[in-house]
Amino acid sequence: MTILMVDDNPVNLFVIEKILKNAGYDDCVSLSSAQKLFDYLEQNEKEIDKKSIDLILLDIMMPETDGVEACRRIQQMDMFKDIPIIFITALEDSSKLADALDAGGMDYVTKPINKVELLARIRVALRLKYEKDWHAEQEQKIQNELDLAMQVQKGLLNPPLEEDNITINISHLPSFKLAGDMYYWHKFDDHRYGVILLDMMGHGISSSLVCMFISSVMRDTIKELADPELVIKELNRYMALLHNPGNDHNYYFTGIYLLIDTREKTIEYVNAGHPEGYVLVDNNSLLPIERGSYAVGFFEKIEVKKSVIQYEDNIQVLLFTDGVLEALGSDEDVMLNKLQLLASQKWSNIRSPIHLVIPEEHHSGQGDDMCILMIQAK
Repeated sequence: MTILMVDDNPVNLFVIEKILKNAGYDDCVSLSSAQKLFDYLEQNEKEIDKKSIDLILLDIMMPETDGVEACRRIQQMDMFKDIPIIFITALEDSSKLADALDAGGMDYVTKPINKVELLARIRVALRLKYEKDWHAEQEQKIQNELDLAMQVQKGLLNPPLEEDNITINISHLPSFKLAGDMYYWHKFDDHRYGVILLDMMGHGISSSLVCMFISSVMRDTIKELADPELVIKELNRYMALLHNPGNDHNYYFTGIYLLIDTREKTIEYVNAGHPEGYVLVDNNSLLPIERGSYAVGFFEKIEVKKSVIQYEDNIQVLLFTDGVLEALGSDEDVMLNKLQLLASQKWSNIRSPIHLVIPEEHHSGQGDDMCILMIQAK
């Protein structure tokens, strides 16, 4: 632990250092000006084995650069701005003391120095710094764990798919490091594909954890059952396992699951409380993907209605989460019209669906996750 003492009067430095060392603070550094303080901080920043500077005792009245200006400059240094600063001053000017505290100082002690008062204020400042350092360390650990979880979650997402009979392009933009939106596609054979898009209630850490849980069972469920009606019912059963009678905020998700058969030229689907999405059949008829059940997990048991769409030559499917509808503000009808227009057009060379409806400047800082899937089958 290091305490820096900054004063242009050597007698004051001698007195303060004696008080500190008698109290057990042995690592004290005396500096006679603000410039020497800056030089010390700069040198410490360059050293590999950096010293932990825990406190600065700073005189206000000094030549060239006074303590208030020195404090302001320290506040602009990312590495040192959290070091507590206690001003040592003979001033009784309340406005000057206010300026010193506004500049970033934590406290002040007046001259002549009262030993008991100085040590008491030092103990308070050090205690607050240790608590702040502890919280910063814990926050960094959480951030590291979030980064790892984010990489795991990204690893669960499929890449785009491009084959002779089907193309799937995706944009997935979380509002936070972890997302509550999830998509997945599975190839059963050379002509059947299962595609699901879901949106967990809420967003952030809690919804993303539930999302990762359902993702882990969703893959096996789709592979084993395939049929949209059976898949949605089974996912609802898994979500019901998470219900806690004492919790007023049980989780659920909305979603659309499609089973695409390019040989039979059919799409079987269930829309479980999700925004409808659109299907363009043979470049002609634009159909909504109508809801066929309640959201998954909302009730312990749900009735599920499967729908079937037939096509002759080709079909396009546009799916999206409600974060897309809210991306441009409160008027969701504007975004809905853009999505309908996009869905009614023939697509070619699509790489980033989100750019077709939402400008780049709106891709970050959103309050909800955004996901768009564009599927073409023939």
